[in-house]
Amino acid sequence: MTPLPAVDTWFPGASCLLCLAAASASNSELTDHARTLPRDDLSGLKVELVQRLAAKGIDAQIIESDLDVKALPDAPNKGPNLADKDFRALQGKYGVDKIVVISVSNIGFERTYSAYFPTAEPKGAIQGVAYMVDLGSNAYEWYQPLSVRKAADGHWDEAPKFPGLTNAYFQAIELSKDEVLQPFSR
Repeated sequence: MTPLPAVDTWFPGASCLLCLAAASASNSELTDHARTLPRDDLSGLKVELVQRLAAKGIDAQIIESDLDVKALPDAPNKGPNLADKDFRALQGKYGVDKIVVISVSNIGFERTYSAYFPTAEPKGAIQGVAYMVDLGSNAYEWYQPLSVRKAADGHWDEAPKFPGLTNAYFQAIELSKDEVLQPFSR
């Protein structure tokens, strides 16, 4: 698993600096609340994945340290289904033939904008990608983009605790975990 980002808010569509400043200012209480939320449930995903693989009779291990994919060298060969980074050195380092990488780029709340104007209510959201790389060939064996958004059930604008959105946030985490684990359940 790559290092998890901090829980935060983001505002796609508020693309100019003034638009982004206006969106940030009008959602400042939500941003403050987001930064208090835990992200530990996502950290436990690798444990659940290894347990699921072990139940299928696959010898799997947890790599405790965060994986810095950006620090890996670029792959020498380019082509369809080949990873852009060279993961092959990890085979010797960890003693594994394949690696499942879970990379979360955004976690928290997303609210879409059109310039200065919100176009939707905020939603609990997770963005990222999960994939399996064969360390012998550096080829992807499985690739799953993660883009989960969950709206609040009922009212969302209940500052300062935002209970509806907080619940949606935790539901988005569970939905994203399900997306990663589901292919390994068959």
